[in-house]
Amino acid sequence: MRRKEAARLPECDELTVVRHYTNLSHNNFGVNDGFYPLGSCTMKYNPVINEEIAAMKAFAGLHPLQPAETCQGALEVYFNLQQSLAELAGLSEFTLNPCAGAHGELTGLMIIRAYHEANGQPRTKVLIPDSAHGTNPASAAVCGLEVVEVKSLADGTVDVEHLRQLLDELGNQVAAMMMTNPNTLGIFEPRVLEITEMVHKAGGLMYYDGANLNALLGECRPGDMGFDVMHINLHKTFSTPHGGGGPGSGPVGVRKGLEQFLPMPRVIFDEKAKAFRVEDAPLSVGAFFGNFGVMLKAYAYILSLGRENVKMVGPLATLNANYIKERLRDDYLLPIEGLCKHECVFDGLVDKSTGVTTMDVAKRLLDYGYHAPTIYFPLLFHESLMIEPTENESKETIDAFIDVMHKIAAEAKSDPELVKSAPHNTPIGRVDDVLAAKQPVTTYWKTLS
Repeated sequence: MRRKEAARLPECDELTVVRHYTNLSHNNFGVNDGFYPLGSCTMKYNPVINEEIAAMKAFAGLHPLQPAETCQGALEVYFNLQQSLAELAGLSEFTLNPCAGAHGELTGLMIIRAYHEANGQPRTKVLIPDSAHGTNPASAAVCGLEVVEVKSLADGTVDVEHLRQLLDELGNQVAAMMMTNPNTLGIFEPRVLEITEMVHKAGGLMYYDGANLNALLGECRPGDMGFDVMHINLHKTFSTPHGGGGPGSGPVGVRKGLEQFLPMPRVIFDEKAKAFRVEDAPLSVGAFFGNFGVMLKAYAYILSLGRENVKMVGPLATLNANYIKERLRDDYLLPIEGLCKHECVFDGLVDKSTGVTTMDVAKRLLDYGYHAPTIYFPLLFHESLMIEPTENESKETIDAFIDVMHKIAAEAKSDPELVKSAPHNTPIGRVDDVLAAKQPVTTYWKTLS
C-alpha cells in the first residue's frame, strides 16, 4: 500500500551518512576483528578467496529455476560437494538443500520418520542426552516426535545403563537417538559403538548432530561410528560466514539404504548423457535447493585444504583447546578432567569468594578486545564457560587470550567491583539484558525521544 505521507527520515549529506555507517561498523565484532572463542559454534575464519568465488558473476547470476543444461558448472559443484561430504562423513549420499543446522536436524528427523512409516511401523520417541544442543529436542518436537531424555554421567558422557533401561521400556517406539560426538562438553563418547549397536538392535536409527564435526574432521567419520543420518553445518566446519541470522547451510547425509528418503530435487550425473541433471523421487520428504553461495565457499575451502591438509583440522583444533584448558585450570574451575576435543568447559572461577560470576568475566573480556566465549551452556554446570579455539588460530593469539583470562582472574581478587561493573571501554556499558529483549529500541526516531 502506498504511503499517505512522506517517511520521517533524517536529512543528511553523503559524507555524514558514510561516516555514520563506517563508525557503526567499528562497534561490531567479528572473526576478522579478533579472537572469537565462541564454544560449540565454531567461529572459523572465512578466507577472502571463498567470498570472491561466491561473488563470481557466472555463479551469482544464476536463477534456481533455469534449465539444467544452462548451469552444468553449478550442478557439477553441487554434485562434487555432495560426494566430498559423503566421503568425509563416511555416509552414502548427501542433500545440500537444508538452509541451516536446525533445518538440517528437522530434515534428518523427517527422513527417519519417513523411513519408519515406509516400513509400516511408525515410531514416535526420540532419545536425546541431557547435554544436547537445544535445537535437538526442538527439532524433534517440530517434527511431531516425543523427546525422551537420556541422563549423563559425572564425566559428561552418556549414561549407557540408563539408555539400556529406556530401550527396554520403550521397545519398538524408539525412532532414533540424537547424539553430538564429541558432546557439548567437548568430550568424545568412548562407548559410541556400543550405543549405536544398542539403538540399532532396538530397531531405531542413530542421528549425528554435526555441530561439533570440526573436532573429528580428518580423524574419524560419523558413518564409521554407526550413525545413519547426520547434518553438517557448512557455516561452522567448512569455513563459511556464521552468525547474524544467516546465510547458513545444513546438508544432510544418510547411510546406504536411506537415499530414497532424501529431499528432492537431487543432482545426479547421467553417465549415458555425460551431463548433470536434476531428478525427483516419490519417497522424498520434499525440499528445494539451499543457499548455493554458501556451498561454493565450503567447496572452495575443501579444495584449498585438499585430501592431505583436511586431516589436520581436527587434530589442530583439539590441540588448541587442550592447550587453553591446561593453561587456565589454575584460575578457572575444571569440572571434568581428561582430554577434551575441540572445546573446553570451565565452571567459572576457582576462587568464587568475591562473587565474580561467569557473566562478569565475559563482560570484562570486552574491555580487552575479545569476544566472550559461550557462557552458561552447557547447562550441566552453574557457571559454564565454554571456549572453542579453531584450528586457524595461532599460538600467539591464544597466548594473548590466556594472559587476559589470567589477568581478569587476578582482578576478580584484587578489585572485584571493576570486573562486576564491566565493560568500561565499549560504546555502551552493561545493559539490562531482560529489558533490552522485552523493549528493544529499533527505530531512529525512538532514540531521539
